[in-house]
Amino acid sequence: MLYRAFYPSPCGDILLESDGENLTGLSFLGGEGADPARLRAGTAVPVLEAAVFWLDRYFQGEAPAADLPLKVSGTPFQGQVWAILREIPYGETLSYGEVAAVIGEKRGGKTGLLARAVGSAAGRNPVALLIPCHRLIAADGSLGGYAYGSEIKRCLLDLEGASFRA
Repeated sequence: MLYRAFYPSPCGDILLESDGENLTGLSFLGGEGADPARLRAGTAVPVLEAAVFWLDRYFQGEAPAADLPLKVSGTPFQGQVWAILREIPYGETLSYGEVAAVIGEKRGGKTGLLARAVGSAAGRNPVALLIPCHRLIAADGSLGGYAYGSEIKRCLLDLEGASFRA
């Protein structure tokens, strides 16, 4: 069974999804917005309650541990990228190229077009914030892309006090 809850954040409304035991989705709703009457509804599932608590702390400017049970699926390459992203500390950033270099090193130094592939894998991240793809920036320090748009990415990085070129 799929359980959902909505969370109103200062960076945009968030949809949380769970299978009842694990968090399976955390996404910004973008321009659609959520029905205000449903915000925070449906959090009777313990993992969703824990996710709301985590989000409350995060949006208060804390760096909560990402210890929520996650169930995500992707390709082996996406899994490699997501594992590296989970290691980026709160308030810090890495470039797409830096992540590509880490993966390339594991592949015998071959990086080729990996930076673009890293961006593609980050864009398919099913649990935003918990796999912090917003902490990826371009090599020149600019924001680069973000599945939920540059304004949300800027909001999250500003909240964390991360450095980037506007």
